[in-house]
Amino acid sequence: MIPFNHLGFVFKYFGSVIYPKKVLEELCIFLEPLSNKASVLDVGAGTGMMSELAYRCNSELRYVAVDPANGMLKYAEDYVEIHIATAEVLPFDDDSFDAILMGESLHHFDDPDVAMKEVVRVLKKNGKLFIYDFDKGTFMGKSLWAMEKLLGEPAHFYEVHVLKKMLEGNGFTVEVSNHSWRYTVSATL
Repeated sequence: MIPFNHLGFVFKYFGSVIYPKKVLEELCIFLEPLSNKASVLDVGAGTGMMSELAYRCNSELRYVAVDPANGMLKYAEDYVEIHIATAEVLPFDDDSFDAILMGESLHHFDDPDVAMKEVVRVLKKNGKLFIYDFDKGTFMGKSLWAMEKLLGEPAHFYEVHVLKKMLEGNGFTVEVSNHSWRYTVSATL
């Protein structure tokens, strides 16, 4: 297993370089329709990088982050409310959030199907989901999948069409953008 509790510093200060400018642009477009004071949940947040990027788009939103690794969450910015939790057991009431973000986290979830049901549960009607992750259908995606498997990670990497089908099966309308060996998904419940 990757020792995420001890890697917060590395992810905080070097992780942001792997987010292409185009992803930030798509994230801003995704957040644009939300009213100020809307609630955004960052699932598998790590150091809160997706919340930090989203904050650059709209600082008026309420940002909440969950991750099982306290050693990662302690690097989240002060404007992010943090909770130590897994994606499979989100500690929130039904219909709590207007939007949910997952930045390079879905492939780390122990049970993505259960996590997606939790996302649907805590997301408000017409809520939005933004996912940024690695495409297993590419050479780099397959390489990362193999490396994470060797390190004992769950490594639930998806090819885009498989993830799209999973999301649609959970009631989402899905739009996908490809970014070389990564993708973004913008989905509405």
